[in-house]
Amino acid sequence: MKKLPVVIAVATFALAAPLVSHAEMDHGSMKMDHGSMKMDHGGDVAHQEVVDGVKVTFKVMSMAEHMKGMKMEMPKGMKETHHIAVEFKDAKSGKAITEGEVKVKVQGPNKSEQVKDLMAMQGHFGADFDLSKKGKYGVMAKFKLADGKVRSAKFWYVVK
Repeated sequence: MKKLPVVIAVATFALAAPLVSHAEMDHGSMKMDHGSMKMDHGGDVAHQEVVDGVKVTFKVMSMAEHMKGMKMEMPKGMKETHHIAVEFKDAKSGKAITEGEVKVKVQGPNKSEQVKDLMAMQGHFGADFDLSKKGKYGVMAKFKLADGKVRSAKFWYVVK
């Protein structure tokens, strides 16, 4: 039983380390054109649609590509393989919408599910997911933006 406090301390540190490293990240070095809110940290547009007056753009990129775009090293032991970024714009004005709550569920080819709240980051919302198996992934997002209206979008993403 004396090992339990040590195990808890190590587990707490291990879980907190990625948060600290993300908080200390130099966001000023990210290549992003804030004027157009273009996400320029790698990846291709995986899906785009207009939902109730909001243009939603999803990008999926490998973690290696994402970390390289931020000029950072890949953390050792990281199990997430891809970063999903979501950008919102008013469909009429093109003005970026950067405040709100976003939750994404990814269903893998083997029917396993990952659900995460996306964090607001430099003009978009993002989180890291494990897309290590080849096949078709269902990506479902629910988001509540500043107007208080709940919207959703979904698409298929194929890992080759």
